[in-house]
Amino acid sequence: METSKPAAGQSGDLRDFSGLILLVGAGKMGGALVDGWLGAGLEPEKVAVIEPNPSPHIAALGSRGVRLNPDTTASVNADAIVIAVKPQTAAEAMPAIAPMVGPSTLVVSIMAGRTLRFLAGALKQAGAIVRAMPNTPASIGRGITVACPNGKVSASQRKLAGDLLAATGTVEWVDDEALMDAVTAVSGSGPAYVFLLAEALAEAAITAGLPSSLAETLARETIAGSGELLHRSALPAATLRENVTSPGGTTAAALEVLMGQEALTALMTKAVAAATARSRKLAG
Repeated sequence: METSKPAAGQSGDLRDFSGLILLVGAGKMGGALVDGWLGAGLEPEKVAVIEPNPSPHIAALGSRGVRLNPDTTASVNADAIVIAVKPQTAAEAMPAIAPMVGPSTLVVSIMAGRTLRFLAGALKQAGAIVRAMPNTPASIGRGITVACPNGKVSASQRKLAGDLLAATGTVEWVDDEALMDAVTAVSGSGPAYVFLLAEALAEAAITAGLPSSLAETLARETIAGSGELLHRSALPAATLRENVTSPGGTTAAALEVLMGQEALTALMTKAVAAATARSRKLAG
């Protein structure tokens, strides 16, 4: 597995890119990508966006030079087309996208569950295709995306795809597409697990007698601060946990519950397995 991790506050460098990137679908994730590209130095004139219902933010990018809803009956000549429509609308969207794809066009899809086989079948002229799974922290530049290329992606196209995806955080590459269902279950769905942990911790704090506002603040800041510590530290998560835990102390008493038989690890294993199975089912 290959990892691409931009430096703090930076993303893939797109300042020297001289072609055109076409984004199809500018919802939350697509919008995060555009913001990341522009932040990485991509000139607005080198971005075209197709979005029938643009948000005020996306619409405002037109005044900066981004081409919003260009005439697709004419040749777009994009070096890369990034597909960010909802997966349930993919079947309807593909016929409109297909004429814009040529044999040399790099296609990057962030549609959950839509396989390389589906994309190749829907986009008959497509050669190089990358399937990617981002997650919602991409909206603040702290996401993680796993990308899987087909056999027609060149080294330069792989770099371009990596730079485009790195605009929202870390990028990992896998060559075995079968892993993408587990990726979806772990990092794609993972933010929801963390938010549930914050909810559960706040509810437990209220049960312990804390006022609800204080309970929610303590839970939120503890989860956020611990995540940032994990992000910045080179130590394994297990070591960081051990550093908080004094033998016979309060943390140890809590961990005896959380780490007991059929406790947190077992529940998380079952949860990821369930999400993986659902991802496989949805992908057909």
